[in-house]
Amino acid sequence: MELLSVNLGRPKPVPYTGQPEGLTGIDKRPADGPVRVSAPGPKGVGGSGMAGDAVCETRHHGGDDQAVYAVAREDLDEWERTLGRTLPDGSFGENLTTLGVDVSGALIGERWAVGPDVVLEVTSGRIPCRTFQGHLGEKGWVRRFTERAAPGAYLRVISPGEVRAGDAVRIVHRPDHDVTVALQFRAVTTERELLPRVLAAGDALHAEVLRTAREYVEKSGAAVEA
Repeated sequence: MELLSVNLGRPKPVPYTGQPEGLTGIDKRPADGPVRVSAPGPKGVGGSGMAGDAVCETRHHGGDDQAVYAVAREDLDEWERTLGRTLPDGSFGENLTTLGVDVSGALIGERWAVGPDVVLEVTSGRIPCRTFQGHLGEKGWVRRFTERAAPGAYLRVISPGEVRAGDAVRIVHRPDHDVTVALQFRAVTTERELLPRVLAAGDALHAEVLRTAREYVEKSGAAVEA
């Protein structure tokens, strides 16, 4: 398992974002050398966990629970076959393009050692937005991406350091539950009845997902799986 590329984006004006100044950093390109990774701070204040990477819409992106976004090269390859077009590393706005890692099948709270120093923890799947659709230029993209339920993973930074293309990725911790990124994504998008189940992941969940699941249980009276 390894990193194929580490991808960074700079602010770019586009017509398809709701960001007040019309800027987005979703157009990410592979970096030539090592990139520093660290916790950026709370959402709304902190941006990307990757040095040199722009997060322009901090109301919805960035922050400690979304510090790094990873996508499997295998998922990009599958989308290439579906869409009939080339999708270079970074095409989905991901910071890390991996090879041999089951990113959407990762468990919430799973920890990855990347390179010699960095440790990242899986928090949630990526929810598609109109900026993502505009960037890809694919009609109905939000719906299609959601239906496939292979969203890639947001990660928080447990141990900072540097990463670069070619670094090994090792799974150093697997929690004792079955809540995968794909299941969590389905729970917050198309199958809300799964929300009680995601609570098994506890505080490892993205804080907003944890709050949503707890509120659903309180309002619905649904049972929480042990």
